[in-house]
Amino acid sequence: MPLAIVAIAIITLVALVVWAKVHPFLAFVLVSAGAAFALGMPAGDIAGAIRKGVGDILGSLTIVIVTGAMLGKLVVESGAAQRIASVLVKAFGERRMAWAMAITGFIVGIPLFYGVGFVLLVPIIFAVIAQYRLPALVVGVPACAAMSVAHGLLPPHPAPTALVATFNANLGLTLIYGLIVAVPAIILAGPVFARTLSGIQARPLPGFAAEPKPESELPGAFISIVTALLPAVLLLLTTVRGFMSPAAAQGGVPESGLLRFLSDPDVVMIIALVFATASLGLARGRSLPSVMNTFGSAINDVASILLVIAGSGAFKEVLIKSGVNAQIAQALQGLSVDPLLLAWIVTAVIRVCVGSATVAGLTAAGILAPVVTGGGVDQNLMVLSIGAGSLFCSHVNDSAFWMFKEYFNISIAETLKSWTVMESIVSVVGLLGVLVLARII
Repeated sequence: MPLAIVAIAIITLVALVVWAKVHPFLAFVLVSAGAAFALGMPAGDIAGAIRKGVGDILGSLTIVIVTGAMLGKLVVESGAAQRIASVLVKAFGERRMAWAMAITGFIVGIPLFYGVGFVLLVPIIFAVIAQYRLPALVVGVPACAAMSVAHGLLPPHPAPTALVATFNANLGLTLIYGLIVAVPAIILAGPVFARTLSGIQARPLPGFAAEPKPESELPGAFISIVTALLPAVLLLLTTVRGFMSPAAAQGGVPESGLLRFLSDPDVVMIIALVFATASLGLARGRSLPSVMNTFGSAINDVASILLVIAGSGAFKEVLIKSGVNAQIAQALQGLSVDPLLLAWIVTAVIRVCVGSATVAGLTAAGILAPVVTGGGVDQNLMVLSIGAGSLFCSHVNDSAFWMFKEYFNISIAETLKSWTVMESIVSVVGLLGVLVLARII
């Protein structure tokens, strides 16, 4: 019954947005309230749950998305994105741009949270699309697939790192196994699958595209790349430094409060934005008010996206507070199947119901902990199986779904055909990789 209610809620949400043309934010709030009543939540708790869902997701993403949009807008207007696109094409050639973006997405995705990496790569993706008139999704999907794999499978991302601790797995082995599983998942869900998407006419947000500039007006390749990827570099350095600390080596957290402060994505993005203001703004003869005008227009570009993401947070919170994820997972736990496959199934079902990959992974870990402690299953592979399941079938209750849809400016149906299928390929290929490794090691 709970699963049927969730399914009806999702169908209603799609109907309101697609056919009734209700704004997604309002549709999310209405559906969240209706689902809460249907799932038996106390009436007095529903409004608070919706507010908490909106506040939690905006609190975690607003600074990243807004500063990322500002950085992206400046990278585009200064010509840095055009310069980076030219460097990529010279290095890989136009015909191999999907592979170039997959490699770039993976490199960026290892140290960065998915949302940070996405907003940083969007202007570069759009510059490649505009300058060389390549199909938007053929170029964009490989980068997103690579970042998604890193987010779901590889430490130091929150869910994989927490799962390693929960199951007492080996961080190094999990990372090595994860890299082995990641490669085929990225190839099949990225460049290979992206070839089938050339017929979808994506219309990327105009705020992240610009008319090509003459070569003489472009900033240098070095400063363009450094400015655009500075957040990734800073997070990578602080992450490596954290793992090298004595406390981290003993399974704890880095002892330096300053290090934890500097490695926070919000702080990193602000530092990068200040650097970009100087390197691509003031150093190139622009006044500070002029740069601030660029930042102001960037906020306008992403305001609607923030509202949509806020709505998805309300829906997710209702599903979590109602306990529907735990009910479904417990029902599945009694299945007599391979523990690694069971872990994937339980996590995938929670992911479909809740939307958040991190929540799905951590919830499944609590349910499946007795399976691991009972022996007979490799803890490192259990981490990866849950990680793969947490990426399955991203749809309308996942904020990443709406980020992809709104930035690339495609319909819900087109997003399901591209983003949702891509995430599902990553998940299934990841599971197959885990099962193969289980037979070898």
